[in-house]
Amino acid sequence: MEQIVDQHAVIAGHRIAHGIHGEGEPVVLLHGTPSSSLIWRGVVPELVAAGYRAHVFDLLGYGVSERPADPAVDTSITGNVAILEGLLEHWGLETFHLVAHDIGGGIAQRFAVESTPRLRSLTLIDVVSFDSYPSSRTRQQMAAGLETLARTPDGEHREHFREWLRSTHARPERFDPEALETYLDFISGPIGQPSFFAHQVSHYDPKHTMEISDRLFRLADIPVQLIWGAQDTWQVLERAHRLRDAIPGSGLHVIEDCGHFAPEEQPHEVARATLRHLDAASAR
Repeated sequence: MEQIVDQHAVIAGHRIAHGIHGEGEPVVLLHGTPSSSLIWRGVVPELVAAGYRAHVFDLLGYGVSERPADPAVDTSITGNVAILEGLLEHWGLETFHLVAHDIGGGIAQRFAVESTPRLRSLTLIDVVSFDSYPSSRTRQQMAAGLETLARTPDGEHREHFREWLRSTHARPERFDPEALETYLDFISGPIGQPSFFAHQVSHYDPKHTMEISDRLFRLADIPVQLIWGAQDTWQVLERAHRLRDAIPGSGLHVIEDCGHFAPEEQPHEVARATLRHLDAASAR
């Protein structure tokens, strides 16, 4: 599929694919696992049409950004905070709106509690928080050992993760087949499969969000909205309520008939809810 990242920059010594779309107030969008910036392809045009400038990138170890050969390179939630900070400098952004999905939400939370004055608003979509990850299903899989999983025959690996990705939708038959295969390609093959386990799965560790969970109250100083798929089985709706309770003044918008990959499954509803929040924050 055509990507929405069309530029490259060296950030903290690593090649990061990124893109800028539109003109107006800056909005930075963070994707999660096992996806890429591609998940925003249906949201970005609506932000641009509404007069915002969308900044997207593929996290280090994801999508078409660099896949480090060295497993010691930090591609965790915490490690990708540094990539975000480097890109903000590259883009010349001092303040901006931040929108995040899945583990991108972990990156956003860590950044936000330390750099709250830089955020014009924060939107968290089906994000990880506290100790909400990895799921019991993923923990069972990880128990087999990441090196063993990295050597699983390609066909078996793809079949398993095709079904796993389809579980991100309330109605799996709605998953765009081309997008599904693109996400699958990113985590399969001689580069994608070992990189997936070394630089994504190995970092499914709640320490990254638990370390800052007692500081989430700081986000009361900025407009915060949670957007959640009602049928999210990866980060169940109960998690959204816990996170909302931890951030004074935050709101929660639930999208019906929607699973974990809300920007993929219901991009128009995600864009509409996000724009209401951005417009309200901009009018303050």
